[in-house]
Amino acid sequence: MSLKDVLGKIVGDKPVVLELDLARGVLVAKPTNPLQAVQLINSPTVAALREHLTAAADDERVLGLIVHATPTGLQLAHLEEIAELVEQFGTKKTTMAWAESFGELVQGLGAYRLAASAQEVWIQPTGMLAIEGVELSITLLKGLLNKVGVEPQFGQRHEYKTAANTYASDVVTGPHREMMQRIGQSVVDGVVEAIARLRNLPVDQVWEAVNSSPVEPERARELGLVDHIGYRDEAYAHALGEWGADPENLLFAHRYTSRAALVRKLRPKQPKVAVVSLRGAIVTGRGVRTPVGGEQAGADVVDEHLRAALRDDDVKAVVFDVDSPGGSAVASDFIRRSVLRLREAGKPVVAHMGAVAASGGYYVAMPSDEIVAQASTLTGSIGVLAGKMVTQRLYDKLGLVRETIHVGSAAGALSSAHEFTDEDWERLDAWLDRIYLDFTTFAAQDRGMDYEDLERIARGRVWTGADAKERGLVDHLGGQRLAVERACALAGLNPDTVKLGHVGDSGLLDLLRPATSSETVAGGAAVADGEQLLAALAARVGLISRGALSVPWGLRIS
Repeated sequence: MSLKDVLGKIVGDKPVVLELDLARGVLVAKPTNPLQAVQLINSPTVAALREHLTAAADDERVLGLIVHATPTGLQLAHLEEIAELVEQFGTKKTTMAWAESFGELVQGLGAYRLAASAQEVWIQPTGMLAIEGVELSITLLKGLLNKVGVEPQFGQRHEYKTAANTYASDVVTGPHREMMQRIGQSVVDGVVEAIARLRNLPVDQVWEAVNSSPVEPERARELGLVDHIGYRDEAYAHALGEWGADPENLLFAHRYTSRAALVRKLRPKQPKVAVVSLRGAIVTGRGVRTPVGGEQAGADVVDEHLRAALRDDDVKAVVFDVDSPGGSAVASDFIRRSVLRLREAGKPVVAHMGAVAASGGYYVAMPSDEIVAQASTLTGSIGVLAGKMVTQRLYDKLGLVRETIHVGSAAGALSSAHEFTDEDWERLDAWLDRIYLDFTTFAAQDRGMDYEDLERIARGRVWTGADAKERGLVDHLGGQRLAVERACALAGLNPDTVKLGHVGDSGLLDLLRPATSSETVAGGAAVADGEQLLAALAARVGLISRGALSVPWGLRIS
């Protein structure tokens, strides 16, 4: 029996229609807790969609793809990447997207952005297109903190580093408002232009729908935003009938297996592109995973994974997958050094930014050979902040007596027991100036820009990926697939024959495998104790900063 016959028995020969059901959820990364592991039973990861949709596009058994494009909790940048995968699949196969409604008293712009990447769009007769743009909210905590007796004291570099404003300002500043307005405008401009291109419509016509939302189905069809009005059964019957398929041919996209994928796995030796992930707030040490504060990116763990790629002779290039709002300055610089070592060894590094790679997240990505971001990725924020919450009045309100004893003239500078003295402010300002100078100097070097040009677009300002590309902070707009292609191009590799290896990404089992030394890729993040859980929760709700290189609290585009 030939290899082809063996593989045919494994994958089967009957026609297949793939499904992507956003109602079941999509995980951005492999599970990091038991609840996500259960969800993975019926939900794909973005990585699985990258692999399977790319392979299925060249499989003669696959007839097409049906997407249930319901609104989801995914951030817009991740929806953009999935939309690109659907669009690329549609260059070789037929595609259809449907939804009961693109939003029902909830935002539907992201879901419709994904649906528009399919060749046909269906909507239920009672549904609507709720694609009214985005609203960004600025929340300042100082008034609440003052009411309970806490006085926030923060320094920042510079006027756009608005994470400091979140705690220490009682008015929305002009630069803060300007930055947020531009982020929102850039995001909606990008989505509208993508929809217009995909639906072959004038941009003004799409803006008409945005500004008049919610749009009823008949009007949406008149504007060219949907093709058919009908229920799920009608949409499926129409698609399957045209494609010559039956309901028995349906298969979730992440359950699909191709002969080509199996052949690649059977090849004994192939050049590898290593994928190293950094997700969550950047901290020194190993970081912790908590149910309240989300995942932390421990610099020690990320460095171990980058060093593993450096040691592996089969690894010819690295894709650095970054999804982080930043955090510790020294931890970010520690990771930056590891990226530079890979480049010095002749292994190209391409950073792939997720929903957010700003402040410390930008710091670790900027030394890469090239940077790939989505149009709505939040990035930049080249700036710094630091400070403390003074709790003396809170203690007084509670009737508590606290006396501090200092040993050393600089002792207690960051203590919450008292306000900064003039000498404390001098120390803090000197530290902020030093970090800001390091950040901007390294950024200018890494991006090949004059310092003055870089500093003008730094100053703590958050940019969307689209605006960042115009200003030279990123190189390409796209998803991880493009990042892999660019890494292969830089390394002189064929992207169709390389093996993608996810370093240290074995999920929950990785946490249980014992490490033999600090050179071992094992052990993962630490388990959070009670104090760490409380600290993570405080960071989550904005009561404490996650580090000197952090982006504004609660900034999310979905």
